Amino acid sequence: MIPNLSRDLKADLVKRGFSRRNLVRMTTLLGAGAALPFYNEPALAQLSNIGRLSPGAVKINANENPLGPCPEAAEAMHSVISKGGRYLYEETGDFAKTLATQEGVKPNYVLPFPGSSDPLHRAVLAFTSPDKPFVMGDPGYEAGQRAANFIGSKAIRVPLTKTFAHDVKAMVAASPNAGLIYICNPNNPTGTITPKEDIAWLIANKPAGSVVLLDEAYIHLSNEAFGSDFVAQDKDVIILRTFSKLYGMAGLRAGAAIGRPDLLAKITSYGAGALPVTGMIGANASLKVKNLVAERRKIIGDIREDCFSWMTSKNYTFVPSVSNCFMIDVKRPGMEVLKAMAAKNVYIGRVWPAWPTHVRVTVGTKEEMAKFKTAFAEVMA
Repeated sequence: MIPNLSRDLKADLVKRGFSRRNLVRMTTLLGAGAALPFYNEPALAQLSNIGRLSPGAVKINANENPLGPCPEAAEAMHSVISKGGRYLYEETGDFAKTLATQEGVKPNYVLPFPGSSDPLHRAVLAFTSPDKPFVMGDPGYEAGQRAANFIGSKAIRVPLTKTFAHDVKAMVAASPNAGLIYICNPNNPTGTITPKEDIAWLIANKPAGSVVLLDEAYIHLSNEAFGSDFVAQDKDVIILRTFSKLYGMAGLRAGAAIGRPDLLAKITSYGAGALPVTGMIGANASLKVKNLVAERRKIIGDIREDCFSWMTSKNYTFVPSVSNCFMIDVKRPGMEVLKAMAAKNVYIGRVWPAWPTHVRVTVGTKEEMAKFKTAFAEVMA
């Protein structure tokens, strides 16, 4: 069912420069869920939904975590399934309180969601318009750009720096009327860091009225400090968190937006409902497991660094990453390598237009990365 926009919200959107056609597209976007209407068939072919795979296939294309949820989260989710006939809103409230305490913000500064894609799209709806562009790094995670284009907002892509960080000064200069400035840190697809001092500069120097959307989906995989203190200081910042990556809950859907209540109120204007209780209780249980982040960071980091050592020994060119994905320059059209790898039953990530000779690889298990090495060496030969 496609949600209806309220009369007041429609009036606000028209005032911001959206046409009736834009409004129809907004309601389509909100009602689409995972079936996002702005992904056409060629785009879908390059994304992570590649269907049911044959036995023995290696799927390292979607930045998933093969470790899955921790035992404590799995047990908590299993125990609540029999109660799934009720909404159990209190479990969502408990999750929000736990996350707020750990982030050092007030409980009403945390808004739970089923993952982080939902609040990302809602932020695009709330803060961009035909006259207030969406500004992002390039290459970067494309969901916000595609949502902006779909509803009629302009998207501006700013190339990364030579160190593969977001070029915050160029992003500020990109538009004096920016509505939303998107920083994914660590970045997807490069797995690289934008220093916190650069983000602080961006927040201090951004256009008046614009909002910084800080996507920290991969922050737990790095040793970098969280950006929660920007929110605690009541800056114009919304932070996105997900339990899909380090916590291994991609298919279970849990996440949150962290920001000032007035900013969060603007994204809740586009509707909200009961959240999957399995995701909420699993996320809450995960947060309470001591050393889980450090242990998983080491497991994933050790496998990643082993692969980097192997690629260095083979003279392959790659971008040093601190995340669970990395980019390799294959020195020829990346799609050729994707197809050749798939023919060997190894599925790696897609190609970004800004870097047509690079492919993205997700860090899998030791066994999966061993198969990746064998197949990649054969393809590159």
